[in-house]
Amino acid sequence: MRLYDMTLSGNCYKVRLFLGMIGQQAELCSIDLRAGEQKRAEFLAINPRGQIPALVDGDMKLGDSQAILVYLARRYADEHWDPLDAVSQGRIASWLSFAANEILYGPATARVGKLFGLPIDTAAVHQKALAALQLLDNHLVTHTWLAEGAQPSIADIAVYPYAALAGDGGIDLTPYTHLNAWFARIRELPGYFGMPGL
Repeated sequence: MRLYDMTLSGNCYKVRLFLGMIGQQAELCSIDLRAGEQKRAEFLAINPRGQIPALVDGDMKLGDSQAILVYLARRYADEHWDPLDAVSQGRIASWLSFAANEILYGPATARVGKLFGLPIDTAAVHQKALAALQLLDNHLVTHTWLAEGAQPSIADIAVYPYAALAGDGGIDLTPYTHLNAWFARIRELPGYFGMPGL
């Protein structure tokens, strides 16, 4: 198994983290985004979208961090990571969408703007980030894990990185008591490891 990766990417990190939590090994192949390696023909043959992460497992090639988490959970992980009942599936799909929308356009965009000097509308992005973090904090008042099960799921892994890295984008995480408690629970899971900023 090979994972096309970049150390500072939260989307790549969530895949690396999940691999570690489920005890799976992958060869890490670093992609230099600044050099445009993700747009070269060799990489586009793996992921035509020209984005990282991308996973190769035998003949299977897959891009998008959320899709990779689903694949790894169904193929290699215990069922609690992606339960098959309709309620759990609906809840998990909702949080995967949240990771790809509210989290991406809020905390993740704020981080990219600050760390890499990309032009963003800071006020608008911070407003989106604060709304996303408050929604998470409110949900976690009454739930231990995002999909409301007794154990963590891929929903938690999908949302965690960019929420926890919000400080890199100039967002103060101190007020979010329940969110910070959730971060601590994730960090206590077997196989957890951090990344720069965490």
